[in-house]
Amino acid sequence: MKKILLSLSVLFFLASSFVHAQDKNLTIEDAVIGQWQQLYPDYLSNLSWRGTTDYFTYVASYDSLIQEKANRSGKKLLITLDDINAAMQSLAYDSLRYFPRIKWLDNSNFVFKSKGLNLIYNIEKQVVTEGLKFPKSGENFTKNKNGDYAFTIDDNLYILTKKGDSLQISNDGGNGIVYGKSVHRNEFGIDGGIFWSPESSKLAFYRKDETMVTDYPLVDITAREAEVVNIKYPMAGMKSHQVTLGVYNMASGKTIYLKTGEPKEQYLTNISWDTEGNHIYIAVLNRAQNHMELKQFDAYTGEYIKTLFEERNDKYVEPEHPLLFVKKHPETFIWQSRRDGFNHLYLYKKNGELVKQLTFGEWEVTDVIGFDKSGNNLYMITTQASPIERQVYKLNMSSGKILQLTSDKGTHNPLFSKNGKYFIDNLSSTKVPRKYSIVSTKAKFVRTIMEAANPLVDYAMGEMSIFTIKADDGKTDLYCRMIKPTNFDPNKKYPAVVYVYGGPHAQLVTESWLGGARMWQYYMAEKGYVMLTVDNRGSANRGLEFENIIHRHAGIVEVADQLKGIDYLKSLGYVDMDRIGVHGWSYGGYMTTSLMTRHPEIYKVGVAGGPVIDWKYYEIMYGERYMDTPEENPEGYEETSLINQAKNLEGKLLIIHGAIDPTVVWQHSLSFIQACIKAGKQVDYFVYPRHEHNVRGYDRVHLMEKVSMYFDDNL
Repeated sequence: MKKILLSLSVLFFLASSFVHAQDKNLTIEDAVIGQWQQLYPDYLSNLSWRGTTDYFTYVASYDSLIQEKANRSGKKLLITLDDINAAMQSLAYDSLRYFPRIKWLDNSNFVFKSKGLNLIYNIEKQVVTEGLKFPKSGENFTKNKNGDYAFTIDDNLYILTKKGDSLQISNDGGNGIVYGKSVHRNEFGIDGGIFWSPESSKLAFYRKDETMVTDYPLVDITAREAEVVNIKYPMAGMKSHQVTLGVYNMASGKTIYLKTGEPKEQYLTNISWDTEGNHIYIAVLNRAQNHMELKQFDAYTGEYIKTLFEERNDKYVEPEHPLLFVKKHPETFIWQSRRDGFNHLYLYKKNGELVKQLTFGEWEVTDVIGFDKSGNNLYMITTQASPIERQVYKLNMSSGKILQLTSDKGTHNPLFSKNGKYFIDNLSSTKVPRKYSIVSTKAKFVRTIMEAANPLVDYAMGEMSIFTIKADDGKTDLYCRMIKPTNFDPNKKYPAVVYVYGGPHAQLVTESWLGGARMWQYYMAEKGYVMLTVDNRGSANRGLEFENIIHRHAGIVEVADQLKGIDYLKSLGYVDMDRIGVHGWSYGGYMTTSLMTRHPEIYKVGVAGGPVIDWKYYEIMYGERYMDTPEENPEGYEETSLINQAKNLEGKLLIIHGAIDPTVVWQHSLSFIQACIKAGKQVDYFVYPRHEHNVRGYDRVHLMEKVSMYFDDNL
């Protein structure tokens, strides 16, 4: 292995947080379930602002609603679970076992759900009134400002008005026709299919026709005789489903469809209404995903009006955010784009004229929260301070001045008050499990509400550090996280396990509690492993060039960058380079199998969960973005197929798959097993019969115990 020059920039070194009373050892149950239960940092349950007041509320001890004022310490008990149950019993409703999840409707009333009922509790009168009664089979409930709800039952769309009237908007759903649900397999920021107009008089919705998509069989083994359950799974290069956008007019009771035109295999993304509810804007993306047109349509006739602007890229364009019309200046809107290499904000007029770029720099806007009360300032979260941090900022729309509202190193998650005076800052960092603070929107710290104690103070925990190394190109910084074994001795030799994901839309190394690691990695360090994670090029939040370098060759650059992590381990002197393991799931399963087969001289043991094996078996929307179609990129598909690499396997590899995985279908790992058989290579295999793309719930303890045992037995 050739010698490399490491530019090591140690950002912080966490050792002191876990130095006393470390007499407990993590169990596998602690590491898997405990991370989200008894070892999860304390938090304020159901935290919310009370209407437009300066008061916020949260639930304590599972049965009490507590109120505090933003700028003044002191707690007040508002109501208890007994109070709610007394009001419910007076109307013959069943009692609640726990304080319900609530949402404040105004300063006096909050809404909660119980057994399909939408109930409203008035704090002053201490009475419960019944809101709308939702159908038990209903899903995807979406409310408008008038109090009407749109929802789906099976594959049809319905409206329940605030008066309790039920309207069926579609009646031909089913057998491949789907209304009001997410489309394009949840890519492009899509997370639903129902879009109310601002004035609540019209309802836009997706209609998906997937009758032309091949059925893909999943097997239900719970039946006496196993049954086939077909899903629609459009594979790269094959037929895709076709989507249109309907608009239902509440006044006329009629539905029209926008004339989005040909070709039918296009992506209708980022659905946006203008402020008057007269027009709909759609970011229309071609199937090749390299050309986006922001189009305007008449919401009454469905007619195409004009294309406001276009975006092109030789690799791909990925619109993920709808238009945000500027408060008090509805003739303008904000558009998010990575056209200059990083996700930034652009101000446009409604006619498509660019006014100005609002944010600049080699950093990303990761969240746009909304405008202040005046409409002159926009709140946002960015990576400006560091790619691994999230800080809150206020952008002045006129001057372009950006004011940083948070300062402590870490990951900040704000909750803004409706009156615009304060926000509750929820901070997590490598040194702070969780801290809630009140901050004014003028960037002045007000007070700390609660700071969680370290829930792991009594446990033996390995030493964690976050640092950078250079990528395979010799110039790009890659963020890394390493956890050393408990009672580390630099004179010993330790086995190492690399935990990897490596693909787009994921960032594993962050300035947050545990460094963003899962507690299982600390569990393994406690057992005597050095645990390393490297966010290679191709992963998220580092800009477009950092991500799209994988285009048409997914898994090649990523592997090269992961090898730089191995070089770093070798430079330490205390890692046994004959005992290197690797584990990951999904894209991480693809990376695990890639590393095991492309570099068998390095990686001795691997556990690959739900692995992509050949991109021609993966779905269109994600797969074609990064790989194009098999017909357009035959060399890339051939180069990246792990079926072709099975013959190189030398170490011990365990592949795990959910038998009804609808994301990375079972065919991936089965095809690799078949290739190993043909090549005379031994491989271990385990299936979770009724699990999908990952193993959830308490079965996950079984999964991670199996993963841990595999490394113990073989590494």
